[in-house]
Amino acid sequence: MPGIVPNRAAGPEHDAPAPGASCGVVHLAFIMDGNGRWATQRGLPRVAGHRAGLEAVRRLVRAAIARGIGYLTLYSFSTENWARPAEEVGELMRLLRFFIRSDLATLNARNVRVRIIGEREGLPEDILALLREAEAVTAANTGLMLIVAFNYGARAELVRATRRLAEEAASGRIAPEAIGEAEIAARLDTAGIPDPDLLIRSSGEQRISNFLLWQCAYTEFVFSPVLWPDFDEAALDAALAEFSHRHRRFGGL
Repeated sequence: MPGIVPNRAAGPEHDAPAPGASCGVVHLAFIMDGNGRWATQRGLPRVAGHRAGLEAVRRLVRAAIARGIGYLTLYSFSTENWARPAEEVGELMRLLRFFIRSDLATLNARNVRVRIIGEREGLPEDILALLREAEAVTAANTGLMLIVAFNYGARAELVRATRRLAEEAASGRIAPEAIGEAEIAARLDTAGIPDPDLLIRSSGEQRISNFLLWQCAYTEFVFSPVLWPDFDEAALDAALAEFSHRHRRFGGL
């Protein structure tokens, strides 16, 4: 945004870096589901649900900061979402533009670093410019990392990583026998980001819809019945409480 510069030191409006998740969750991933059903229940068009969902995003970001969560990944728009009606896709693009233009200064002031994952090739140029700006403006921040999965699909992500490795192997930059899990992970969109501890999906649906397939190998899942626009701190704390009773063994005893 013109006139916005990266924050480099904490201040009264600049939240200090989180010392570690007080709730035990370092990385929280979220599938924000239920906007359409929320609107339908109220006799409203689906786009009204998406608009209401934007305020839920703001609530979740504030709650994540307050609970010391270090990474928050939001599934905002999947590669499959392009198949939705053109009017709905257009509204989702408008909301993305609005969110970045209206909320970037606040995120920056709160020491939030924005990172975008997903396929960027073929996106409208104005959307690309906003994504780059959000990352550039907040690049020096050291608090919550807000990871926005936009035009994202986990299978497509794995294909991109595999192609990179194939090209490197073909050029002799890496030996095929040297390719292991670490080499694959380093070429994913989430390179350098720890795997999610907890994935929450709102609305009661119990699937992960092509989201972070590699990264969620040992992630705990909570499927909340709350529709996304109604998801609040109480719903988040209920999911975190459920997570706190899980025994994570990562394949061991």
